[in-house]
Amino acid sequence: MKKPKSSIAVSDKYGYRTLHVGGEAIQSTMRISDPWSLALDYTRCMMAFLLFLPEPREALMIGLGGGSLAKFFHRRFRKTSVRVVELDERVVVAARTHFALPPDDARLRVEVGDGAEALSPECCDVLVVDAYHDEEHVPTLASAEFYDAAYLALAEQGVMVVNFMDDDRLLDEYLKRMEAAFGGHVLAMKALYDPNILAFAFKGLESSIPWDTLRKRAQDLESSYDLPFPRYVSRLRAMNRVTPQGLLLGP
Repeated sequence: MKKPKSSIAVSDKYGYRTLHVGGEAIQSTMRISDPWSLALDYTRCMMAFLLFLPEPREALMIGLGGGSLAKFFHRRFRKTSVRVVELDERVVVAARTHFALPPDDARLRVEVGDGAEALSPECCDVLVVDAYHDEEHVPTLASAEFYDAAYLALAEQGVMVVNFMDDDRLLDEYLKRMEAAFGGHVLAMKALYDPNILAFAFKGLESSIPWDTLRKRAQDLESSYDLPFPRYVSRLRAMNRVTPQGLLLGP
């Protein structure tokens, strides 16, 4: 007997539209008056990857939700091609019907499929993993095999960013697997307001970044995207290995 599909619900309240899949947990939120912005704090915090890879060219996203990240990339990163892989076709329909996700074009492609099977060698320079099923992180997208494949999927220089809930009992194990696949080049950052932990894994980047460099990048990025990148630097400093000279990305 097939397991019944999770329910999908869309609701509007206080000027925001919310997507729920399989429960009460919020899968995506859109400000109705500004559908291209990032309404949820953790999605804004995921953009901290730009501190390390300021000009992404090929993005692969696993998990669509309401399409907030895909829309932001499509609108704000004009030189970036975005491929999104979403397991549930109903989510794609909801995103396009209710959340202003644009149709596919030369820079945006949305596919229905298994994200664990979407990786191929050097297919992207930024990999975004934000995939949940019934309020749980998808196990196949946090396996040692997946992270090994993710490392190979990144270009010569690349970043993977993964969204976790801060109360996930397997979080430490997931991070250990990620560190094993990426040679220890992994950072974690607590979201500013949401109960999320963002993990960043690096390929082909320097093992440390001077504070002066990070602060200058943060100021430039804040001016460009109107997001609090200096606060992201502070959050990164609080959770990771540092020296007086800089942030350590790896051993």
